[in-house]
Formats: sequence, structure tokens, C-alpha cells
Amino acid sequence: MRHRILHYIIRFLVGDDIPGELTETIGYTADPRQFDRYNIVIIPSGFFEAGTYGTHASLPSMPLADIEGIPLLFGTPRAEWVGDTWVTHADIIASTYFLISRYEEIMRRDIRDEHGRFPGKESLPYRAGFLHRPIVDEYRALLHRWLCQTHVSLPEVKPRIRQVYLTHDVDAPTLYRSWKGLIRSIRDGRGIRSSLQSKFGPVEKDPYYTFPWMFQQDGLARKTLGTDRCHAILFMRSGGKSVYDKPHYRLRDKDMQGLIASAREQGLSIGLHSSYQAGMNPSLIEKEKNDLERCLGERVRLNRHHFLACREPEDLDRLEAVGITDDFTMGYADVAGFRLGTSHPVRWINPVTRRLSSLTLHPLTLMDCTLSEPKYMGMDYDEALAHGQLSLQQIRRYGGEAVLLWHNTSFANKEYHKKLYTHLLNDIIA
Repeated sequence: MRHRILHYIIRFLVGDDIPGELTETIGYTADPRQFDRYNIVIIPSGFFEAGTYGTHASLPSMPLADIEGIPLLFGTPRAEWVGDTWVTHADIIASTYFLISRYEEIMRRDIRDEHGRFPGKESLPYRAGFLHRPIVDEYRALLHRWLCQTHVSLPEVKPRIRQVYLTHDVDAPTLYRSWKGLIRSIRDGRGIRSSLQSKFGPVEKDPYYTFPWMFQQDGLARKTLGTDRCHAILFMRSGGKSVYDKPHYRLRDKDMQGLIASAREQGLSIGLHSSYQAGMNPSLIEKEKNDLERCLGERVRLNRHHFLACREPEDLDRLEAVGITDDFTMGYADVAGFRLGTSHPVRWINPVTRRLSSLTLHPLTLMDCTLSEPKYMGMDYDEALAHGQLSLQQIRRYGGEAVLLWHNTSFANKEYHKKLYTHLLNDIIA
């Protein structure tokens, strides 16, 4: 295992709120001669050894063991004192690496849905029944308890949602504003006059143009939480010719220019919504980013892939290469949960090259259509609210960040999404 990655994982598990020098009190070794150098020693399970890493033998076997009620992917719960050193065989280092690097998804590249995505229901965390738990955050808490029992003094970490990202993907900004939309309006039985008004009248009358209401809700949350803690982001497409990139829209059209101006006025950031086509062909990401930057007249550092269809590791390599610093794609479309095993942002680790990158991955907490679409979780309002509240409770408990994704179209098509989004925002603020 490369030293930089080992140091990063230990530092990540210790947490940013804890002095960095405490990482030196934690060892990852099976050499008894080194035990007395550390307060805690974690015995490697063999996951990173040559001949094991990168083979199917490296995948965890089920049923999983557990350590103090937490699922353990590698190692055993065995632990003992060796002198003044707490020595554990629970390999939370390899377990953390497996989850935050999405190692399983690289190892099982033959498992993909019709859009080339790794299905959440195929993941080990889902099959083992803990996708709804941020168990890497639980490893953090476990490590803190171990440090305390070795008489290391740790500052108290108060439960709170550290950062909030209210994000919106602009897939279909309007319904009736194009010529095809005009025909659709007539076919929908809205009449010639009404259809012409939809095409040529104020964009605010279009049923999909729910941005004013959306910006108002986000603005109230940001005012209460503070703009340093609560961020609103609009992800916009600037390309894509796939059938799944429809409806195509042009950023320089009057309606889109008005939307951009309104978003800026409300203090939203604008990020790249890499197209479905770019997901299939990562070399297109750079052109789409450049086109968006030319339209905005500013650098673009944020990204989310359309359909959450990120091909790994090629897409992430490309994002980093073109100057994207933060990606918000990391959630499963078919089931809500902690895809990275944590509610905290992580630096992307390429499990193929075992390289620690500069790209930060933000775990996606909840997406509207994941909760409501029958082909995904198909939840009614009460079920979706309960699931969302449980996720927020865990994020608050472990001091992570909440990333919500609601589309402007959802507020038009499903009335319960307006109620659900408002309720979840109130829970975050409380």
C-alpha cells in the first residue's frame, strides 16, 4: 500500500477536528517489534498484498464479521493489549479504502445497468444490509473510542451537519418553449392561443420553470444557516447529442441567459452537468467545460454527470485533468444510501493505479427521482420523508455534509416533491 494513501486514510479516520499529529499514534503493521511505537496498531488483513489486490480473492466474503456492531469488511474483531498498545485485527484501513475508492465497482466492471452505471442494489453494502449506514463514519467513532482508551485526549466533536449543498440539475429547463414544445402543448389539448402564449410569453408561465420557487426555498435555508455553510448549485449542460441528452438547450438562448442571470443574482454557483454522451466518451468533458466557461465568462470547478452515469476510473481521471476540483455524482440512481460509505467528502483514490488525486468527491445524500420513481425505490411521501430524515440524522450525528439533488421538473410533475423538499430543508435548519 502506498504511503500517501495510508496516511490519507488514517488522517481521514482521525478527522479534521482532531490534531493531525495524532495520526502518528496509529500504526498499520504486523511487525511486533514496532508495536510499542504506537498507541493503536491495526494489523493488515492482507487485502493490499501482491497476489491478492486486484483479484477476486480481495473481495469481502459474506456473511461479514462485525466489530462492536459495525460491519467489518476485512480482518477479524480480535483485539488485545500488547503492553500499552491496543492491537486490533479489525482492518478498518482496508475496509475504508474499499468503500471510499469504490474498489468493488472497478473489480466488477461487468456489472452495469442499461446506462453503464453500477447498480446500488448490486453493491456489497446493499447486499449486506448497511448501505443506509455511513459505516466509514462509524469506523471514525470507533477509532476515537480506541484512542480514548489509550488515554489520548480528544476534543469533543459536536453533532451537526457541517455543510449543506442544495443542488439542481438543469435537464429540461422548460416544457413548452421550443417549437417541439409548442406542438406538444397543442397535442396536450391546451389550445392554439394558450400554446402560443406558452411559446412566446413569459418563461415564468412554463410549468417546468420552477426556478423562482426553488431559489426562494434555497435562499431561506442559506440565510438561516449562513452562506459559508449552505451552498446552492445549478448544474447546466453545454453539450451532448445522445438521445438521453434530450431535450437539447442552448445556453445563449434568451431563456437560459435569464436563468443564469437569476441564479447569479441569488448567489448560486454554476457547475458543469457533463452530458450522457460525455459519460460514454470522457474526452468530450473538456470541450463541454470550455463551452460552459465561455458562456459564463468564469472558471468552472464543479461537476455532476447526467444520469449519474460516471464511468470509472476514466471519467474521474478526465475531470481532474481538465481542472474540475469537486464532483457531486457519487450516489446510486436506483437506491439512496452512502455510496462512499461516508457522509464526508473524500479525495478520489484511483484503485487501478492506487493514486491519491486532487479531485474531491461529495457523497450524494438524496435524489428526488431515486425516492419516487417506481423503477427505483418507488416511495410514497411518508416513506420518502422517513428515509430522508434518517439519512440527515446520521449525517448530523457524524458531522458530515448533506447533498440534496432536486430537479426543477420534479416540482412541476409531483406535488409531493415540493412538500418533501421543504420539509427536509426545515429539518436541516432545525
